[in-house]
Amino acid sequence: MNREQKAQIIEEIKESMAKCSSGVLTEHKGLSNAEQILLRRKLRESGIEYRVVKNTLARFAAEKAGKDFLVSSLDGPVAIAFGYDDITEPARILIGYIRSSESTLSIKGGFLGDRLLNQDNVKTLASLPSREVLIAQVLAGMQNPIVALVNCFAHPLREFSGILQARIKQLEEE
Repeated sequence: MNREQKAQIIEEIKESMAKCSSGVLTEHKGLSNAEQILLRRKLRESGIEYRVVKNTLARFAAEKAGKDFLVSSLDGPVAIAFGYDDITEPARILIGYIRSSESTLSIKGGFLGDRLLNQDNVKTLASLPSREVLIAQVLAGMQNPIVALVNCFAHPLREFSGILQARIKQLEEE
């Protein structure tokens, strides 16, 4: 690889690091070609970029992207899954793939914005519901007190309406 190609790869990795909302570092040692193709297909379907990176080039890219904290994690055979939309998606897909295929793939860590994540943090991130589900849960939580208040105000009116209906029925019978 000549110097221009290396500079281009560094620039591509830097752009991916700068644009992504989250990333997961994996150690892909021991994966067969078929397993790598299957994993890449699953990630691509969700809009996640998965790149096997040379550590030296990835270190230069991390420094250029302002993610110096990643440099210490870039050792050994490393691949990075860059998630651009939902921050939980790369972690969820990789953890699910590891569980379902009993693969030798392992999670080394990750990053969320300017924060370094360890293996446990990535597993916790994978267990979080998606953004849409979290928004729905927050809205439901905000709606519950309002519904309770409406029911509280409506209850005396229902009671009063029931009393009036009983009195009308009583007068009709007379």
